Amino acid sequence: MLKEWNKIPILYSMEPLMRLPKEIFCIKPHAYESIGAPYGKGASPWMLRKEVIRRLLLAENYLKEAESNLRLAVFDAWRPIRVQKFMYDYTINQECFSRGIDPSIQEDSVEFIEIVELVSKFWAFPSLEKSMPPPHSTGGAIDLTLATIDGNALNMGGEIDSIEPVSAPDYYLKNEHLGAHSSACLWQSRRTLLTKVLKLSGFVQHPNEWWHFSYGDQLWAWSTNAKAGLYGAVDDSDSNFITV
Repeated sequence: MLKEWNKIPILYSMEPLMRLPKEIFCIKPHAYESIGAPYGKGASPWMLRKEVIRRLLLAENYLKEAESNLRLAVFDAWRPIRVQKFMYDYTINQECFSRGIDPSIQEDSVEFIEIVELVSKFWAFPSLEKSMPPPHSTGGAIDLTLATIDGNALNMGGEIDSIEPVSAPDYYLKNEHLGAHSSACLWQSRRTLLTKVLKLSGFVQHPNEWWHFSYGDQLWAWSTNAKAGLYGAVDDSDSNFITV
């Protein structure tokens, strides 16, 4: 499950995780908590590294300058590795069930292997290896979308966490010939706006996901030709990393 960016070294910054400020709108209830993801007592998905939060607020300002009636809406932020494993396994199982196969007895089947490979395009393997942390475990990655000022998420032409081709950031570019007022054109323009304000703020985008952006992790380093990533995984048992 090694990605190209997992070859990038990490500096292991001690920059703390901090709770997202009230200026940032979070979509609640949290989707993974709602299905039983094991965050544990005191752990919260609504946390990021201090510098990542600063850049997220900058992106919010860029968005207001471009579209004063819109705001960013955070779907997910920090994700402990145990939660990454829960969601990785959950997604594999859901895809197996949708295809009518039992994952417990077909782990060596060609179709099961195809499912794992598909899921792994979107969900990082929950590795405990220090040198290849899942992006969300670092506190440098965030999943988000656009919403109206009163908190209604916009239709972006595909659901967050979909493992279908429609999740590609520029999926609808090939459909823009349908006309300036087509749904495809509207959805692509919204994705482009989201990407623009995040990139202006120093984030990079996951190549397969219109909703996933990061700063300081290995994907960021790989995408920007930095010599090293800034952030390794954060364990919520380490109070040195987490502030409230």
